[in-house]
Amino acid sequence: MWTNTCCSHPAPGERVDAAAHRRLVEEMGFDCPLQAAFNFTYRAEFDNGLIEHEFDHVFVGRWEGEITPNPEEVGSYRYITLTDIRRWMAERPEDFTPWFKIALPEVEKYFQRL
Repeated sequence: MWTNTCCSHPAPGERVDAAAHRRLVEEMGFDCPLQAAFNFTYRAEFDNGLIEHEFDHVFVGRWEGEITPNPEEVGSYRYITLTDIRRWMAERPEDFTPWFKIALPEVEKYFQRL
């Protein structure tokens, strides 16, 4: 399933913003300035019996350099516009994680405010 660039949980005692930077490097091989954008809570039940009920922090940043994803963390990646993501999600919602479906409209609102 496709989702946001990076996902994780802070280590015990680690600040959320520090965890975001750490995991961005561990997953995608780069770091950049990040801004806290918004938070949300979601609950999703999966076909395998797993239930996620989480409070998520969303950070945004811009990067124009090399991307070297960790193959143990990242199966694939793409850079596409918000318009293309929205269109793809409308046509094939099953391609995306439950939390990304919730977060995408808020990400769009965040960028509209800039």
